[in-house]
Amino acid sequence: MLSSILWILLMGFFVGQIVRRLGGPPLVGMILVGVVLGPQVGDVLSLDVLASADSLRTIAVMVILMKAGLGLDREKLVQQSTVALRLGFLPATFEAVAIAFTAIFLFNFDFPTGLLLGCVIGAESPAVIVPGMLRLKSAGWGVTKGIPDAILTGSALSDVLLLLIFSLLLNFLGQGATETITLPGGFTLTALQLLPFQVILQIALGVLAGSLAARLLVSLLTQQNWTQTAVQDVLLAAGLALFLVIIATAFPYFSGYLATMSLGFFLIELDAPLARRLRGGFDGLWTIAEIFLFVLMGASIQLQVLGNVLLPSLMILAIGTLIGRSIGWYLSTLGSNWNWQERLFLLPGNSAKATVQAAIGAIPLAQGIDGGEVILAIAALSILITAPLGAWAIPTFAPKLLERGEVDPAKVSLVQRPRLLVAIDTSSLTSKVLSKAAELARHSDAEVLVLHVINVSQPQNVKQLQAQTQQLLADIRYRFVTTTGSVPEQIIQVAQDYKATEIIMGKRGHQPWEKVLVGSVSQAVVETSSIPVMLVESRP
Repeated sequence: MLSSILWILLMGFFVGQIVRRLGGPPLVGMILVGVVLGPQVGDVLSLDVLASADSLRTIAVMVILMKAGLGLDREKLVQQSTVALRLGFLPATFEAVAIAFTAIFLFNFDFPTGLLLGCVIGAESPAVIVPGMLRLKSAGWGVTKGIPDAILTGSALSDVLLLLIFSLLLNFLGQGATETITLPGGFTLTALQLLPFQVILQIALGVLAGSLAARLLVSLLTQQNWTQTAVQDVLLAAGLALFLVIIATAFPYFSGYLATMSLGFFLIELDAPLARRLRGGFDGLWTIAEIFLFVLMGASIQLQVLGNVLLPSLMILAIGTLIGRSIGWYLSTLGSNWNWQERLFLLPGNSAKATVQAAIGAIPLAQGIDGGEVILAIAALSILITAPLGAWAIPTFAPKLLERGEVDPAKVSLVQRPRLLVAIDTSSLTSKVLSKAAELARHSDAEVLVLHVINVSQPQNVKQLQAQTQQLLADIRYRFVTTTGSVPEQIIQVAQDYKATEIIMGKRGHQPWEKVLVGSVSQAVVETSSIPVMLVESRP
């Protein structure tokens, strides 16, 4: 089992990075690794790991849903609330129905079995959509109109709806009859008639459970101080989120996934500093969880069942997406402030299938449902096609179809590592400037660019500055750069060229830069810089 875990982590990481360097999404490489390591090809993974695949996938999905909740923006969500609700029901419903009728024609399914297939294929993948939308929020694409938030919320709601209908149809096809419930007063309702009430109940109780869990977590972490480190904070938050998912399987009266997402959302509202601290921790957890999720997903794909139904399966996926889901997208955004490019973005941004299909695709076959092998084959094909395509298309088409807005760092983790530009000269203040830069770099895991503008009219010992920098930044990743010209202009230009996030320099009144001009170099940089400037001065 340990060797299998090692194969998953190392091969999943390196092959994923190879694909990324080739311009593709890393999950493509991870899925391919799963296919190669899995029982269909290499049969390298142990039976213990394969038997634990569902549990490991559940943990990974919990992590990504917590990331989604911690990245939601309440103001943008309120702004697009009707669109988000419609995205949660209409696209998935129209796609499932379109697939059902197509399956009746292509595979001679009856309508319940066709709709069962539609529920499996119509579900959206949080494992692809959530990280894709969070990256868009970090880069600012579509954030002005709250498009990523609407897609995130709609995706979670649609999965609640389809999983409920899937369970109902599975029970109907397995038993040949629908369960009835008698209400007080003698009213009898079938499971189908109860479905709208079940959907509302699952959503309402899921949001309520997330809200209560968030209040409990805030009480434990910030009011009662049960933890001492950020790692302990993340451990407790992850444990509570996983508890919500597990308890929902035992008591299926609320959506555990929606409760987990709500937990992250309410944490932002109740304690923004705590949410920011947890966001960084869950970013780290996702680095590992992502590898397990997609490698095990690839290992679960049944390659041998794809050949016989390849062309009909492709037709079903195309009709479901391009006709059924497109009608749902149009109706979801009707009357909104989205332009046609933003509506078109839903095609690459809201079509990926992976997580749910991997989790439930084999259930009909395992329960002896007629057509179960076809359902499994189409589910596997939907993963192979739409997961890599969606992961590639989201960042590719977002700059072409969405407008870029201002990023709110309180809602997302910024994708860029901090880069500090440290401007130094030959004055006595240099050691203090470098020490301050080292302190900030250690706290924020930042890179440092040390800049010295050479005065060609005066001999200067650059090697001495380099040695001083090496001594004070010994444990910091840094680069030493020299240039010539006007000092303020060179500082601003180099900061722009290297995409610095902050400038650190000595304050006015220290030699030798400040004696060159009447106005100080520091003052000129502060007045013209578009990024923050920190001034360091020596105090008596």
